[in-house]
Amino acid sequence: MNTLYDEFECPLPLQNEQMSEDFEINLNLDATSKNGFWKYEEDLTLKEIRDYLSGTYRSHYTSQESQTQTLDLIESIGDAEPFCRSNAIKYLSRFGKKNGKSKQDILKAIHYCILLYHFAGLHNETKDTYETF
Repeated sequence: MNTLYDEFECPLPLQNEQMSEDFEINLNLDATSKNGFWKYEEDLTLKEIRDYLSGTYRSHYTSQESQTQTLDLIESIGDAEPFCRSNAIKYLSRFGKKNGKSKQDILKAIHYCILLYHFAGLHNETKDTYETF
């Protein structure tokens, strides 16, 4: 099984022909040392993303009585997918233009991409063998 565990379950690319058909990478995202697998420190980036996402849940616009967020209302009228796509584009397009190369812009874009993944229903899709490169 080509998967990664620790609250993230996603396919991993094969790095070379020596890797077996079935393998697992058990990644502790709380660790900051290199584990020898990730070439571009994706493990550290995933930890930063998880930390950022966790922090956003403390700052959403909700009341004490209701946990309804603005995105819940947008979803209720059927606009969550285009809303998330548009916001991801917004934050990616302003990266490097407002306050330099802001990590916040990239983290917000990634957050909206994750939300887009959810609202597009991709969690339940079967694996597609189509490659875009």
